[in-house]
Amino acid sequence: MAAPPPPCASCAQHPLFARFWSRISGRVGSDGQRAELLAGLRGRVLEVGAGDGRNFAHYPREVVEVIAVEPEPYLRRLAREAAEAAPVSITVLDGTAEALPLEASGCDAAVSSLVLCTVADQRAALAALHRVLIADGELRFFEHVVAHQRIGRAVQAGLDRSGIWPRLGAGCHLTRDTVSAIVDAGFELQHVRRFNSGPGRLGVPFVLGAARAERVPHA
Repeated sequence: MAAPPPPCASCAQHPLFARFWSRISGRVGSDGQRAELLAGLRGRVLEVGAGDGRNFAHYPREVVEVIAVEPEPYLRRLAREAAEAAPVSITVLDGTAEALPLEASGCDAAVSSLVLCTVADQRAALAALHRVLIADGELRFFEHVVAHQRIGRAVQAGLDRSGIWPRLGAGCHLTRDTVSAIVDAGFELQHVRRFNSGPGRLGVPFVLGAARAERVPHA
């Protein structure tokens, strides 16, 4: 049986889970993967579902400003503490992925790290990300996704239908085809690296990549 994926960073109004996440977030995604996710970014960047600010230390100095959005109060406090030690200027705001508190076309890039599995409305969240990016702005993403293997997909679907994993993971869903959703939201994929975290075929499937916002989102 495939192991369930790790819990996700965006957990609005889940205080017990938020405290659990803050203890294990450093074990979900390596420093190398976080650095890969953020490498080459510059200008003004939005990070959605910033959690406890685990990514902040890895932003390159070419980034002028990071606007980090996190809805969960406990994690938001930890993120603000992490922002004080970051190598770039970071402002942490309350807000959700579906209703970002930013103006249209105000960011050069956006970062989604272990959050698109958890948002209540993935389509609305991706539309909001597209809205705040400049034309050809870049979306960087690091997410766990639905498995390619039939057995893995079946296990994920069973856990989702049972409601067990969404309750344990603060609303996290296992069966989302996030890469396809990114394309459907009007982004053009630049590159995607797929890998499993865990033993062989029982590993949890992840994607780490980048996409650019097309001028007109798909209908």
